[in-house]
Amino acid sequence: MPDFDEDVRLDTSQVEDRRGFGGRGAVAGVGGGAGLIVLIITLLLGGNPLPNDPAPAAHEGAGQTASGNLTQDCKVGADANQQEDCRIVGYVNSIQSYWTSEFERRNIRYRPSRTALFTEYTETACGGASSQVGPFYCPIDQVIYIDLAFFDELRQKFGAQAGPFAEAYVLAHEYGHHVQDLQGKLDQIQGDREGPQSTAVRSELQADCFAGVWTHHATQTGYIDKLTQADIEDGLDAAAAVGDDRIQKRTQGQVNSESWTHGSSAQRQRWFLNGYKSGLVADCDTFNGSI
Repeated sequence: MPDFDEDVRLDTSQVEDRRGFGGRGAVAGVGGGAGLIVLIITLLLGGNPLPNDPAPAAHEGAGQTASGNLTQDCKVGADANQQEDCRIVGYVNSIQSYWTSEFERRNIRYRPSRTALFTEYTETACGGASSQVGPFYCPIDQVIYIDLAFFDELRQKFGAQAGPFAEAYVLAHEYGHHVQDLQGKLDQIQGDREGPQSTAVRSELQADCFAGVWTHHATQTGYIDKLTQADIEDGLDAAAAVGDDRIQKRTQGQVNSESWTHGSSAQRQRWFLNGYKSGLVADCDTFNGSI
């Protein structure tokens, strides 16, 4: 498990806690029941889950803080070493610290994104979302949404170890989409959303690579003291667990690359490692050449 600097101050303003205000509701424009497994396959660790659906009426409690626990409990790195939700705050702080520095190095202002924690259901600018869609980034409000129960799903349904650094990988991947959004790259996807060479797959693999780049620099952000090889393997295991081929084989019994939206397990691991080993954003150009 990553060790946070015990004295580093955590910025809880980057994480919105909606837990406790969830409810049972359908994803806007998507049928419930068996249809949700298709949604999971398509959207796991994806970008915008509902790009064409209008947002429904505001859900009760949406946007509110379920309690003051994050502010009260997550003050310093020592808290992140002890509590999962404080660890999430620490990861978010570290990831955004890195991207702020990287953008400044290029004389560009980085616009921070919040992470919203929720349970079961929440409203977003992209529409209503249940926890079954998995973690996702909504480019309309530029917020990352995650139900932390997702990591139980990774373990129980997808066979991942889903240790603490799997959380970091998932968050860093979603912040990779935010970086793409700031760079205008999400607009390149358009209707090219399926297939092994699709722009959607290229976008997902770049987000994996960006996650690796942050991992390379994580200990330089001032939040994380050290990462171990076990941490890296935890991230790689999570990347493999959400590969299209592995999910298809587990849920359908066969693999059809023409319906891929995120890339294979091997691709996701390879691009994460590319970013981790070099630490260079320039080595994450998945939009050109072979992937």
